[in-house]
Amino acid sequence: MASRFYVTTPIYYINDVPHLGTAYTTIAADVLCRYHRLRGHESRMLTGTDEHGLKIQRAAEARGVAPGAHADEIAAVFRATWPKLGCAPDDFIRTSEPRHKKAVQELWSRIKARGDIYLGHYEGLYCVGCEAYYTEKDLEQPGNVCPLHKKPAESVKEESYFFRLSRYGDALLDYYKRNPTFVQPASRLNEVVSFVREGLQDLSVSRTTFEWGIPVPDDPKHVMYVWFDALANYMTALREPEDNTRFWPADVHLVGKDILRFHAVYWPAFLLSAGYGEAELPRQVFAHGFLTYSGQKMSKTLRNTISPVEVASALSEAAAAALPGSPGAADVGVDVVRYCLMRAISFGQDGDFSLQDVLSRYGSELGNALGNLLNRVLPFAEEVPAKGASGPLEEELAGAHRQAAAAAATAFDANQPTRALDAIWTVIAAANLYIDKAAPWVAKKTDPARLGTIIATLIEQLEAISVMISPVMPVVAGRMREQLGLPPIAFEEGSDRWPMALPSRAPGEKLRRGSPIFPRLEKEKEAELLARFAPPRPDAEPGKADAKAAPEAKAAPAASGGAEVAAPPARQGKSPVAFDDFARLDLRIGVVTSAERVKKKDRLLDLRVDTGDGAPRRIISGIAASYAPEELVGKRVVVICNLPPRDFGKGLVSEGMLLTAEVEGRVRTITIEDAAPGTPVL
Repeated sequence: MASRFYVTTPIYYINDVPHLGTAYTTIAADVLCRYHRLRGHESRMLTGTDEHGLKIQRAAEARGVAPGAHADEIAAVFRATWPKLGCAPDDFIRTSEPRHKKAVQELWSRIKARGDIYLGHYEGLYCVGCEAYYTEKDLEQPGNVCPLHKKPAESVKEESYFFRLSRYGDALLDYYKRNPTFVQPASRLNEVVSFVREGLQDLSVSRTTFEWGIPVPDDPKHVMYVWFDALANYMTALREPEDNTRFWPADVHLVGKDILRFHAVYWPAFLLSAGYGEAELPRQVFAHGFLTYSGQKMSKTLRNTISPVEVASALSEAAAAALPGSPGAADVGVDVVRYCLMRAISFGQDGDFSLQDVLSRYGSELGNALGNLLNRVLPFAEEVPAKGASGPLEEELAGAHRQAAAAAATAFDANQPTRALDAIWTVIAAANLYIDKAAPWVAKKTDPARLGTIIATLIEQLEAISVMISPVMPVVAGRMREQLGLPPIAFEEGSDRWPMALPSRAPGEKLRRGSPIFPRLEKEKEAELLARFAPPRPDAEPGKADAKAAPEAKAAPAASGGAEVAAPPARQGKSPVAFDDFARLDLRIGVVTSAERVKKKDRLLDLRVDTGDGAPRRIISGIAASYAPEELVGKRVVVICNLPPRDFGKGLVSEGMLLTAEVEGRVRTITIEDAAPGTPVL
């Protein structure tokens, strides 16, 4: 029987339409689900909408419509958005559906029967935007201001049912200790453990001051607290319309870090209280970071929110304009957005999305590296040539492929699409280097048999690459396979399609060379895109020129009575960089888990460093003259995690760089005494 994989997104609150943040999580879930299907696993992806609560009732009242009608409208937008971003969830659940209501009421009754729900009175602070209760220490003072929404929490006093959360503190801490990957990245687990160790208070789980929610069984004047209602969706969606309960427990709940507490503390406590055993708890809660757009926090107030669907559409239009009449050029934008979200932002950390970065990656990583690889091969043959004996160059490429395929699979298994793509791009670079070394243009003139071996080798490599990129870029993978004369990738439960080794092609199979997948964009089009999606300055007024966009510094003339402005003192060092450029660096604390010398490379050490990604990353560092390998094991170092992989040759590919300083002629690593792996360096 094939193993199963079940991934969920949060069910998105319908106070807003889909945006970059919700797209990020949904695309990540879709990527992981597609990967597991490739591995032959019976896979399921769930998303949906969270539709109850005071905030939604107020929003509906403000529009003069019933809450149900308001929910229907917004939920339809979410449902229609995901296919436009290449996402194919197996189910879309709404908390207003009868199937959900019925199952949540059953969960409530099970917990109450075990004595963990009791009637009392709640008096405290409640943020309507978060739909969450807070204490004064959780809020910004003065004024009890929500740190996320920047609005004062409301004072609430009402009769309420309570859940005995305080009973489950020790059980949760014990579970976290025995299951250290339950919360990922590791830095997030430390936050959860710290919160629980401070002591858990019983949780108010019903309200009487509004009606838009699921009624409490046997006491319908109460409606359930929206988080008790919402969290249960991950199970309730598996019961109807067909029985999919075999998928429980979920393999991974993907969530934003702002809702980690609900998923890693409240949700397992609810399940334990309802009588579910530890083996029936979700296997992992993976909390990713926040996204900014071009260095700015996104908000409707700042008018700098961005639609990923519009960006994808605009990129497709630009590609189509660059290659008029080319079938398929107009569908590349979605895959470009998916790729950039998964590649540019280290999954689990905060990150920035900018159109400038998208265009840069489109031209270099996608166009020059991947697209050009295909374009360099297919002109040499109209069918797969016979492959002769492999030589050193072929063996070197095969070794690079095996290493990349294994590393990418390990990363995907650890829910790390960013690191998976890093690994895949190392073999794309290796294949381009192979072409340079093998020189098929020379073999074409002097050795046709050798030319056949070179082209057959590259066709096999391209087929493997098409499979490995398909979870992230299914459209691009399909177009590659079409030009390679291959059918679409077929998924079959129990059949592992992941190319740990290179596939083989029969000589004579037809190739179908087509137009470039990533045509070079016109500079004018790039400028139009940048202008169209440029976020406004936070302090710029609508309709007015931004006077601060290009300030001119002038010294007031002394003769006019103004004080002369002195030039700042000259400072030693390199030329200045923009703050936004510096902010793009993903700096994290890492713990060195192993270290060894690199044979025949006197300066280099081969390190494995835990940076909170689930699996240690490999870093090749030129510090062998300053450290014996055993000196570094256990050290907490500072790592730049989002540099492009660097190939030192012979399969040595570095996935980051240590920060160091030269002290008295020796290179020393910058270390820190006590911080969890993955802790951001701010």
